[in-house]
Amino acid sequence: MNTLIIPAGTRERASFHIARGVKPSQSCRNGLLAFSLICASAAFTGPSAASEPGLKLDAAPIAPTDVISLQSGARTFANYCLNCHSASLMRWNRLMELGMTESQIKDNLMFGSDKIGELMTVNMSPKEAKQAFGAAPPDLSLTARARGADWLYSFLRGFYRDPARPTGWNNAVFENVGMPNPLWQLQGERVRVEPRGADGADHAHGAAVKPVRYEMVKPGSLTPVQYDETVRDLVNFLVYVAEPAATSRKQIGVFVLLFLLALWPLVYFLKREYWKDVV
Repeated sequence: MNTLIIPAGTRERASFHIARGVKPSQSCRNGLLAFSLICASAAFTGPSAASEPGLKLDAAPIAPTDVISLQSGARTFANYCLNCHSASLMRWNRLMELGMTESQIKDNLMFGSDKIGELMTVNMSPKEAKQAFGAAPPDLSLTARARGADWLYSFLRGFYRDPARPTGWNNAVFENVGMPNPLWQLQGERVRVEPRGADGADHAHGAAVKPVRYEMVKPGSLTPVQYDETVRDLVNFLVYVAEPAATSRKQIGVFVLLFLLALWPLVYFLKREYWKDVV
């Protein structure tokens, strides 16, 4: 089992792993695809990108400075997402900023023949993926910026069983989504319970609509609390992938503002001294 080496004195995460096939290295894609990747983040979907009417997104309790959370999210991404979804604007060695060594990244996150300086890509080409799934799974490099952390957090917690769908899965946030639940072994299997009135009739489209419920029919390997934490860590990592320099950029911005604030009195008195003899 591949597990991250967690620094001493830090909290541990639930350990899990699904083996992936060998993923040979792939040449770098066009570096000017950032805008198209944002647009393509919704490509691997059904006909509607809207959430259920009246559905409120859950606030994602992410912590961009929580290194252990980011490490756990990186592990989840490598084990469960990188089979189909790439992050082609992110290099493996960039994960060293999260406190991992090069050997830890190779031993615990890289399951193919990629080199540490290569991009986080998948073996399938977009053409092959489209033939297999009907639509190529989108690159996840900028999905967090395109969708937002709350949407991703709610989406990954919103899957339920739906026999009417080709994949057998549907999603409360993204109705008729074209992908199955990649974390179903962790979350378990839920079913949607339609709201019904006292007479037993279906009142889902009536004037007084009751909230839709979801019942767990097959528990997963994680408890609901552990699963929510796992999803939080994964979303936290996807937010980091979308802009790795976000935290340092904000810190630099604070220092710049403090510097300008400290400089303002000096500039003000210098201006008064300069213009005091000017009529």
